[in-house]
Amino acid sequence: MSKLAKGEFTVSLQPLEFEGVDEAARLGRMSIDKRIIGDLVATTQGQMLTAMGGEKGSAVYVAVERVTGTLEGRSGSFALYHTGVMDRGAQSLSVKVVPDSGDGGLTGIAGDFRIIIESGKHFYEFSYTLPQGE
Repeated sequence: MSKLAKGEFTVSLQPLEFEGVDEAARLGRMSIDKRIIGDLVATTQGQMLTAMGGEKGSAVYVAVERVTGTLEGRSGSFALYHTGVMDRGAQSLSVKVVPDSGDGGLTGIAGDFRIIIESGKHFYEFSYTLPQGE
């Protein structure tokens, strides 16, 4: 049975060098670090790759980050992968748990991490499943 965790987070993005690529390629790389509070209490570390399109409002990003923290009183970590697309301003975003990436008390976790931005603040709704017991 799927459960829903909610809360908010802060995110820090820092540009990183994208080696071996000409600036005209419009490719980028950033570190992505979060502090998550609410039903999930965690920190993350990861990296993001970006590509800008030739039209205003067109771009894509992919990212992978390791989440380390506590959910339902169970401590451990798991990885998330992001796929974000902007097509002339129309946005789609998917953030999911990497299959079999959970460890410790979060072994077996699966789910979708929805990012909500309102009034400049970042919120999340994490729909997840965890095996029973530990």
